[in-house]
Amino acid sequence: MRLNLKSVEERVAPLGGRSSYDREFIFQLLMAYGKPQGNVTRLRKGSLNVADNPETEVAQKNVVYFKETTDNPLAVIDELKTAPTVVRYSTRFVIVTDYAELLAVDTKTGENLMIPIQDINQHFTFFLPWAGMEKAQYIAEAHADVKAAERMGRLFDELLAANPYLLDLPHGRHGLNVFFTRLLFCFFAEDTGIFEENQFTNAVGSQTQADGSDVAEFLTDLFAALDTAESSDKPRYLTGFPYVNGRLFKMTPDDVVPTFTKKARKQLIESGSLIWRGINPDIFGSMFQAIVTPGKRSDLGQHYTSVPNILKTIEPLFLDELKEQLDTGFDSVKKLERLLERISEIKVFDPACGSGNFLVIAYKELRKLEHAILERLADLDPKHQVLFAESKINIESFYGIEIDDFAVEVAILSLWIAKHQMNAEFKEKFNVSIPLIPLKETGQIHAGNATRTDWNSACPNDGQTEIFLIGNPPYVGSSMQSGDQKAEFPVVFGHRPFSRNLDYIALWFVKGADYIRGTRSKLAFVTTNSAAQGDHVGLMFPSVLTDGIEIGFAYTSFKWENNAKRNAGVTVAVISLRNQSTASKYLYADDLKIEAKNINGYLADGPTVIIARRSSPLGVALPRMIRGSQPSDGGHLILDPAERNALLASAPETASFVKRYMGSSEFINDGERYCLWVEPEDASKAMSTPALAPRLRQVADFRRDRNDKTTRDLADKPWQFKQPAYRPTESIMVPSISSGRRDYIPIGYLDADTVVSNKGYAVYDAQPWLFAILTSRVHMAWVNAVSGRMREDYQYSNTIVYNNFPVPPLSESAKEQLTFAGLRVLDVREYHCEKTLAELYDPDLMLTDLRQAHAEVDALVDSIYSKRGYETDEQRLSDLFAMYEAMTAEEAAKAPTKKTRGARK
Repeated sequence: MRLNLKSVEERVAPLGGRSSYDREFIFQLLMAYGKPQGNVTRLRKGSLNVADNPETEVAQKNVVYFKETTDNPLAVIDELKTAPTVVRYSTRFVIVTDYAELLAVDTKTGENLMIPIQDINQHFTFFLPWAGMEKAQYIAEAHADVKAAERMGRLFDELLAANPYLLDLPHGRHGLNVFFTRLLFCFFAEDTGIFEENQFTNAVGSQTQADGSDVAEFLTDLFAALDTAESSDKPRYLTGFPYVNGRLFKMTPDDVVPTFTKKARKQLIESGSLIWRGINPDIFGSMFQAIVTPGKRSDLGQHYTSVPNILKTIEPLFLDELKEQLDTGFDSVKKLERLLERISEIKVFDPACGSGNFLVIAYKELRKLEHAILERLADLDPKHQVLFAESKINIESFYGIEIDDFAVEVAILSLWIAKHQMNAEFKEKFNVSIPLIPLKETGQIHAGNATRTDWNSACPNDGQTEIFLIGNPPYVGSSMQSGDQKAEFPVVFGHRPFSRNLDYIALWFVKGADYIRGTRSKLAFVTTNSAAQGDHVGLMFPSVLTDGIEIGFAYTSFKWENNAKRNAGVTVAVISLRNQSTASKYLYADDLKIEAKNINGYLADGPTVIIARRSSPLGVALPRMIRGSQPSDGGHLILDPAERNALLASAPETASFVKRYMGSSEFINDGERYCLWVEPEDASKAMSTPALAPRLRQVADFRRDRNDKTTRDLADKPWQFKQPAYRPTESIMVPSISSGRRDYIPIGYLDADTVVSNKGYAVYDAQPWLFAILTSRVHMAWVNAVSGRMREDYQYSNTIVYNNFPVPPLSESAKEQLTFAGLRVLDVREYHCEKTLAELYDPDLMLTDLRQAHAEVDALVDSIYSKRGYETDEQRLSDLFAMYEAMTAEEAAKAPTKKTRGARK
């Protein structure tokens, strides 16, 4: 059951405020979030319960691990949240309760909930992912990551103001950035047991002057001491500081230790008072990068990627398979040992790694899996009670390329911090300490332009090692690319042809396909969904899906929400590439995992075809659709309501030349515009009408100044639209641009006296059965797959969307049924004529009777395409692409000498 926020709140409300609770609570809670009753019944009876102790625990794979306890719930949940069974079954939420207090952990985001159980209704948003609503985890002002980044930002500004010369040095800004990574490490180290507690902050506070005059000298000596192995070689007052190594404190000629002011010293000491052990390296790295990057300060945290979104790349790419291997080998020592060996050899590579958040999450997830395996081995075999003294998951197995040299340093630091945090979890589980320092790993993050860097030099691919490429490469539309970015295309494509209209992210897919081809490597990149829509599919995928490369899985369009106060909310897709395999392929959409026979460039289960522009409709079922009339007039043939009224008042004889003028905006929002429409036989009359002559002269003047010859030639016909398409009959209008939020594009009828503008498409003399087809869920599924986008809005096209839309031959009986259903939609709209189409089709406000009328159209059109009916748009698209392939093949067979565009590639 698909629920919205309000319905979830209403369904959870009865669970709050009760005087007593029992085990039935968890089953009622799951059903409140829309889990199927049959599914919950099976869980209650035990057939779906995978818990270690079904008497006191309820566990369902991917959903929940619920435990009753009479002990301290906090201690119980700390142990349970990383237990082997929880890792094995990927349970999203771990819940522990004594039926007075309720504690919960979101295993994907790390969020915690600790409340009286009777207040569950006040915290219903915590479990929203059960209802298919991934939470946008807004970071509160008090959150450690934001506070730390903002505090360090103020120190950064003060030091830059006190040391303006740094910006004039060749490596001044880079030196200052490196200086701050060292400070960050010191703050984290003194708060997490790497240093003694508050060792760094106390040393600065007690061993430097209050005016800050000697802080730079002290820090210079301290950094040198942290890079010195022997205590005897350090100044006496710094012998208590340990040896760090790992290149972090190795001083070079480019290094900078800025001069401190009194204020800067105070800020440095105050920063040390923050709780640095609460820092999330995957979050903080992105935030601090924004702090020190010019022009990014106002976007603090805006582009941080949330953990659930990162997991959309790494889970289906490799983590799910590893957990399945844990599941199948859960009772076998040999299988678990083989799995341990396998994950120790995996490499993870992000060729656009930024500050490293994808790599950090991948590292943490592999460490959690390792801990679960070791814990299970210790349970199975006494010899495994003696655990490894070192993790087999090595930071040196995590590779990255990043063009921003400071982000390189932050990424390496973030991986070190993540390692220390996982070492702490290791100690909690097994009482074995894995010291972080001296740092033995220097990281594999390379500074450079990924489009010009040989990826094999950054992460050598021997063809046999499992290498998983992940990340969120930059998306820059073709019109927004710099000259340098444009120059990178021939470098990547080499001898292969390419279009200058490609999105910048295409370079990562092309290079990624080249990198993995013929090896065990796979990739999963996040991309704007426009890369798999409209013309771009035909521009990019023929260069990607070649020589054995296929799409292994894909997440179709979803909001790329993040953990920021100002949530970016870009609509994206995740596309995974691999070498051709018999392994299953999957589409992920609306929280469903759908097995596919083949995934094409439109991220649909269908043949690998390219939908090219066509000049006429496919098959015989559809009438011709044309683009509306384009004036190219400088605005002088167009009238607003006031101009139209003034014209008719002063010259009533012009009424026959004035018509309603309708583009996408006017049609959807009930806007008013008019135009002068003159037929050729009336041209002389219009030209000689005094009220019209000035406007027509302005049109002529405008056209004479144009660059293109076609427009200039029309200067002698100022009364004529450049591309006239109007016919004096009723028409169905389809807006060329409409909101992607809507479930249906607002399509409708116009009267014979309305001219459709070039911002819309018209089918003249169209029958109502066509209206029903075009306003159906089947047609919308096609639009979603193959149309272009303008930001988030649909960009409808007659040549790509409509002319390629496969429609089977329709009987008269089918047309009659479609006509009846289509007219019902129009009747409901007319009943609510006080509302605009924008209001009627707002997905949050759509009226019940209109939604029901559309549902009847959807069911009828579905039945024309499939006798079995459809549950998802993915099923509709699978049939549509199969029908498209068959119809184009039939068309080609009838005209064998004619080259057919859009055939199988």
